[in-house]
Amino acid sequence: MQGQQQETAEVKAVLDGLVAAWDRNDAEAYGALFTEDASYLTFTGTVYRGRRDIVESHRALFAAFLKGTKLADEVLDIRFYGPDAAVVNGRGDTYKGKRPHRLGKVQTYTLIRDTDGRWRVAAFQNTRRKPVMERITFTFSPGTAPLARE
Repeated sequence: MQGQQQETAEVKAVLDGLVAAWDRNDAEAYGALFTEDASYLTFTGTVYRGRRDIVESHRALFAAFLKGTKLADEVLDIRFYGPDAAVVNGRGDTYKGKRPHRLGKVQTYTLIRDTDGRWRVAAFQNTRRKPVMERITFTFSPGTAPLARE
């Protein structure tokens, strides 16, 4: 169990690193936490492929639309698939000023232990939550509600 606690701490450190880099609007540091061939899917449907694409897009975003924003992150669960792969489900959002209580996006990270032995994000997917639509769906079709609800 101690080994998995160490792995969990290492994976969380990557996520913490993403938040810290975002909060500094540091595209290079943010991108360094992804594999060279990572996939990055935004909530708008844009797909970035590769670390360089992730860095350059975030450099542009930090200079314009996301300038001065911070990143909020909340881990819901971490599952390991062997010693070198992990899937993280969480919530996140960007903000200025006070951190929001309810985070508006659902996120999935797939991390692998890279060739240098460090954990990095190999794939990231971000979906905007629609809580009103969730409630309507669950009300009219209760069988669609997840068994484990937050």
